[in-house]
Amino acid sequence: MRHLQQLKYIDAVARIGSIRGAADTLAITSTALNRRILAVEEDLGTPIFERLPNGVRLSVAGEVFIQYVRQQLSDMQRVQSQIADLSGERRGQISVVCGQAMMLQFLPALVSKYRAAHPGVSFNIFVGGRQLAVSSLIDFSADLALIFEPEPNTGVQVLLDVPQQLHALMATDHPLAKQGVVRLSDCAQFPLALPSQRAGIRHILTLAAARRTLPLHVAIESDNAGFLLSCIRSEPMIAFQIPMAFSAKGPGEGICAVPIHLNDIALGSLQLAQQRGRTLPVAAARFASSISDGLTTLIDQWNEGKSKERSE
Repeated sequence: MRHLQQLKYIDAVARIGSIRGAADTLAITSTALNRRILAVEEDLGTPIFERLPNGVRLSVAGEVFIQYVRQQLSDMQRVQSQIADLSGERRGQISVVCGQAMMLQFLPALVSKYRAAHPGVSFNIFVGGRQLAVSSLIDFSADLALIFEPEPNTGVQVLLDVPQQLHALMATDHPLAKQGVVRLSDCAQFPLALPSQRAGIRHILTLAAARRTLPLHVAIESDNAGFLLSCIRSEPMIAFQIPMAFSAKGPGEGICAVPIHLNDIALGSLQLAQQRGRTLPVAAARFASSISDGLTTLIDQWNEGKSKERSE
């Protein structure tokens, strides 16, 4: 399978955008790596990279060829995973792109549980916004995406869609903390701690505020959800989050979550997705099922908690 090594070299150069940079990560000299690329280009009869003063980029032909390269590498990973599964020993790497929200509690617990059962499986979990999540599935950077309000794309297959009501997060002594539901106009009177425009939460907040011509006083902007939580503990500031980001017990000590009125912001969509038409490696497919089961369990816990609150 030596030809696959050539494909890995090309994939690395395409992702890094530099032959020298890719060579450093591949433990090969840049001269040797360049010779291998030239040999592939000669076989194809056309350049796959444009040489630039500060690196390389895919040519038009290269954009076509890289999809073949990544499909071949993905297929081999899937076959290796299936063979390992025959012996009952699940192996491979699972790559998941997700929003910061799911990094707080949900995914860490799920990954730990999965690895306890299958220690031969490794994980690459990385944070991406609604646009990066989609592109990562398309270019095989990620097997799965778990993202709130991803950009629509026909190349993506949604495996699970969980409706989510946006909640305002604030310190338990905040003036709005005792309300059962808050209006967006009430929240807009306070300084806000928001994620960047790349995030689905920021996207639907911006649209809702624009519809009502509400100015949003963004005091702090960060894509680190843990940092935003720390900020609202120290001053009367409001952040926003979806329920699936934290356990049924709440977002954390000293913080409460109050739902935003649905007349102001309609239910958003937390989606588990993969590339359309792609057969995932066994490990990734099973982990997708684990995510689905975990979300279903969390929804049940939330519903049970809300029922108890109403009865009390």
